[in-house]
Amino acid sequence: MIDLHTHTLFSDGELLLSELVRRAEVAGYRIINISDHADLTNIDFLVPRVVKACAELTRLSGITVVAGVEITHVPLEQIGPLVKEARRLGAQLVTVHGETLSEPVIPGTDRAAIEAGVDILAHPGLITDEEAALAAAKGVCLEISGRKGHGLTNGHVAAAARASGAKLVFGTDAHAAADLVTTEQAGRILRGAGLDADEVNAVWRNAEQLVKRVLSGGAT
Repeated sequence: MIDLHTHTLFSDGELLLSELVRRAEVAGYRIINISDHADLTNIDFLVPRVVKACAELTRLSGITVVAGVEITHVPLEQIGPLVKEARRLGAQLVTVHGETLSEPVIPGTDRAAIEAGVDILAHPGLITDEEAALAAAKGVCLEISGRKGHGLTNGHVAAAARASGAKLVFGTDAHAAADLVTTEQAGRILRGAGLDADEVNAVWRNAEQLVKRVLSGGAT
């Protein structure tokens, strides 16, 4: 299982980072991305601590723990600078909280995140064909979400990615232990979004390639 979207007590999750990782390891995870919410108030506090903890847990546990961050509900003008700041602070995967139907995200967030060259655009809602094509051109991955509410537009996101060539990845958006899923459960969510078997396999390849690139220090 590869899960590129999870939260801990550092934002609105229920578990310490170490407990989340342990529970993921027992659940059969190979890779987990810690992507706690950030804005101007906490990014300088959050990211260095997550980076340190993830490096230690990758060394001491049986899974790869990626130090990420999710820039969340910020003004459009702040997205680009915060993406750059997160990377400067050491974040390995930078996610932006996309225009999900279940929250009042500022319109234009999807485009601003893609233009900023974010690694993952989480739950991008009713992303337009033009935005999906821009994501494909800039190498921005679009998320199929395992979280209630955020997953309402999974089918639309899958169709937009298929038409544009944008890459898809999967994230549970886990906030609690019960939100973690098996590869089989994730596969059912992906098939429910309209992906066929080959496309489901491509989702896992996309995730592996993305993680491998950022951990090796390659350009994102």
